[in-house]
Amino acid sequence: MTGGGRRSARSRTKPSTDVNEDDDAFNKAKPISKLRRVKTKDHGTALRILNADLKIILGFGIIAALIIFFLVHHLISTAEEARRPRVVTPFPAPRIMDLPQFQGEHKESLYWGTYRPHVYFGIRARTPLSLVAGLMWLGVKDGRYFIRHICQDSDDLSTYGWTSHNGRDFGHQVLVDQDMTLATSFLKYKEDDSGYGGDWAVRINVQNQGWNDEMQKNVHLFFYLAEEDGNALSLGGDTLDIHENSLLASGLRTGIGEWQLHLKSKADLEVHYSGLRTPHIHNLSDLVQENLASQLIRFNRLQLPDIYQSSSNILVFQISGRIPLETDIVFVSGAGENSRVEERISNLAGVSLTNQLNKKQREFDVKFESCFQLADKLDSNSIHVGKAAIANMLGGIGYFYGQSKISIPKNSNVKSHDDFLLYWPAELYTAVPSRPFFPRGFLWDEGFHQLLIWRWDLHISLDIVGHWLDLINIDGWIPREQILGAEALSKVPAEFVLQHSSNGNPPTLFLVLRDLVNGIKKNKFTASESNDIISFLQQAFVRLEAWFQWFNTTQLGKDVGSYYWHGRDNLTIRELNPKTLSSGLDDYPRASHPTEDERHLDLRCWMLLAADCMNSVAELIWKENKPEKDYSSTSNLLSDFDTLNQMHFDHASGAYFDFGNHTEKVRLSWKENMIGNNYVNRELVREVLERPELKLVPHVGYVSLFPFMTRIIPSESWILEKQLDLISNRSILWTNYGLRSLAKTSSMYMKRNTEHDAPYWRGPIWMNMNYMILSSLRHYSLENGPYRDKARAIYEELRDNLIRNVVQNYHQTGFLWEQYDQKQGKGKGARVFTGWTSLVLLIMAEAYNEM
Repeated sequence: MTGGGRRSARSRTKPSTDVNEDDDAFNKAKPISKLRRVKTKDHGTALRILNADLKIILGFGIIAALIIFFLVHHLISTAEEARRPRVVTPFPAPRIMDLPQFQGEHKESLYWGTYRPHVYFGIRARTPLSLVAGLMWLGVKDGRYFIRHICQDSDDLSTYGWTSHNGRDFGHQVLVDQDMTLATSFLKYKEDDSGYGGDWAVRINVQNQGWNDEMQKNVHLFFYLAEEDGNALSLGGDTLDIHENSLLASGLRTGIGEWQLHLKSKADLEVHYSGLRTPHIHNLSDLVQENLASQLIRFNRLQLPDIYQSSSNILVFQISGRIPLETDIVFVSGAGENSRVEERISNLAGVSLTNQLNKKQREFDVKFESCFQLADKLDSNSIHVGKAAIANMLGGIGYFYGQSKISIPKNSNVKSHDDFLLYWPAELYTAVPSRPFFPRGFLWDEGFHQLLIWRWDLHISLDIVGHWLDLINIDGWIPREQILGAEALSKVPAEFVLQHSSNGNPPTLFLVLRDLVNGIKKNKFTASESNDIISFLQQAFVRLEAWFQWFNTTQLGKDVGSYYWHGRDNLTIRELNPKTLSSGLDDYPRASHPTEDERHLDLRCWMLLAADCMNSVAELIWKENKPEKDYSSTSNLLSDFDTLNQMHFDHASGAYFDFGNHTEKVRLSWKENMIGNNYVNRELVREVLERPELKLVPHVGYVSLFPFMTRIIPSESWILEKQLDLISNRSILWTNYGLRSLAKTSSMYMKRNTEHDAPYWRGPIWMNMNYMILSSLRHYSLENGPYRDKARAIYEELRDNLIRNVVQNYHQTGFLWEQYDQKQGKGKGARVFTGWTSLVLLIMAEAYNEM
């Protein structure tokens, strides 16, 4: 039908006008001054036309205003970005954690977890402001009560740690406090009616052998909930009688909906509570202790006051009873109407919970054997330690959110009211080295952690590595120690808080990435897993390039193919040998006088690992269009055997060394300083007895073996035999418990570095380095060459020594340790060091990294 036909049809039902549809459209485009001249016999029609015109004009005005607003906002943001110091500017690329593989079911399945490694038992969600749960109890020692909450050595627990944990929805932990044994079990379960992340349950079982003391016949547990966002929690009732009503608390959160917390037990329990309002939870132990002390003084009662402060965002429930005692605590999400709350609670308590925990335990045992295949290799005592190693690694994974404090870069124009800058707000999902001592992320530790974790759960491993790489800044730098949030900050001495952007840390994440690339090449993964790894590497590649480039520029030495760790103090008067914290090897002896002339052997080998891995990744993901950077040339340069020998090999000793401005004639001497008129202060100060000169730094130890660890040495070379001799010589590195970190022949062997710094990497045995050395011994024992049999014999004996000593220590002390004494094999340093010491499990399984 033509336009005239439409006009004719309209005229039959509406009064005729001088303005048709086409005219109307034409007039709507006219200025408003011209609209007033529209002629019509129908004033209603004219008004409708005018209103329509005004709406369109207003619409255009709003759109224009919005455009202007967004343009101004963009300009302001751009200006702010331009003013923001580079050191705290995020890398300009899509985040790895935005990949589809980390969304949906994967993300929800990891929402709740035991992600608070610094407390004996804690639960939170992987979200910046979470609903947080945790457990405290009153321990008894020498007739006095003590609050147990934060993992700390001073509590003197006989043992504690996870005996089983799958990293996702199940864990079982045993804690022995004097004569009392607590077992905590965690189970997560998702039903159709559940809110986001599902439901979870905690079982607490308490046993005791100390029947002679009345104090030890009772137990006082404290289970708490805290809202980090400050929202108020609702109490189940003014008086809590769990046999009448199991509801302890309830609330509402975006995503998970309404939630409830219930307490179920057949035991005769007494329950009291305290509602608190505070913006911080890291001092919760003190608040509970103050509450109890007040009640004890006023009423001679060891119980919380049953008081709810207005808008309390923390609820603490005291659960008291006679030992033995068992109780279940159930959290249900999506607890609105018609959500079968009672049925779901019943499924997560009592016999039903027992059955599910037993089923999860069996699944853990089956998966453990499938992953590591130890049944035919080792005895039950060793397998028990192997299970503790993986369980504590997975149970120690934490989630953190906050801003790192970065020191203001030297020679910069950055102005700040403080002596630091704040990194952008960031989240980190990571394993930790030690729950009581180092319950936070450490960059070089994490690469070793992932050698274990990827073999257990590939997607958890990719998730963790992705979080770390998303922390890279615009220059390609990653802060080596992640202190995110008030809880993490509360555990760190002030002098270690600031991160320095000039300092690196061994890029050990390339260890796991290399494993994954090799795994794809050898068809170790399913098609789906391989696709996830490749998509991960494609998204991560630009960040890895930036990270590599940061090392390859900021840590470059004066000579081609040389590198040195920045951050050593060349002005110190109190250190026997200035520490190299950025290397991860802290007090391992380097050149006595730090200068830009240094050549650090270990960093050169780490750069070979990085270049080799980058080349392999590039070949895998860019088969047709390779990146502009040719990593193979860097890899070839750093793996050149002749160049390595010219720069670092000492023919007289047959060992590889650092190079730098060095003298052996340095010592610490007591010096007396008069303070005021009557006080003399004595301190150890550094004394240099001869002028240093540029030369190789003659200390045999872990650093000397880096060319061996990175397998640069040809299998037929006489230099390989020299390395095997250094390893197996009892007067140098060999002990019956593992390889010591520094040779007995070194002038720095077991020497204190300052008055207060005991030797750290100057003799004791470390598992991560022993693992890498074993890996290369295994490699050379399988390579054709004149020394394969010698390598095999050393490999077998060293492996046996390491396993035997760690297993023996664990059963004697209840812990894995940070390091082991080179004289007697006893655990030293931090106990509950379930980070890279857990590599003993890979040694048991003979699962090594490949080049």
